[in-house]
Amino acid sequence: MIDPGLARRLRIVGLDVDGVLTDNGIFVGPVDGHVVELKRFDIQDGLGHVLMREAGLPVVWVSGRHSEATSARARELRVEEVLQVAGPRKLEAFGALLERRGIAWAEAAFVGDDLADLQVLRRVGLPIAVANAVAEVKAAAAYVTGASGGHGAAREAMEAILKARGHWPDLLERYFTEPAPSAV
Repeated sequence: MIDPGLARRLRIVGLDVDGVLTDNGIFVGPVDGHVVELKRFDIQDGLGHVLMREAGLPVVWVSGRHSEATSARARELRVEEVLQVAGPRKLEAFGALLERRGIAWAEAAFVGDDLADLQVLRRVGLPIAVANAVAEVKAAAAYVTGASGGHGAAREAMEAILKARGHWPDLLERYFTEPAPSAV
């Protein structure tokens, strides 16, 4: 369970990409003479983004590597910001984003899985690890998902935050009665 008081203080949620929104695998190979990279994203995580946006809680992605596949999925989900930086630079990048938005570290949640996420997780108000995260990340987390990265873990984390904030029943009602979201 996520503490409701902490959940209500959140003003932003950051997600790692590889290992949280994907299962850490990438497909690399030639297509029409060009090398392409493909990733698998879980559709349930996409709906989580839609529900977070409906609740007015921004979601940003922080990836330890540049990827066109990441950019394409983020555009499809209308993710507010995508930071694609060298893995060890996530702390700087996320900190700059928070400063630019006037958000304190204590008002941020972050979902991670690997060592590149550890510095960020140690600073945010709500550190979350996916089920298959490395031991150091799990030890730093206040909440560990039951689902593994790339298999609904981000959705589970977002849903837990929304439930702790008390938004879940209203969001479900709106989801079933209002026009369908444009992208999941």
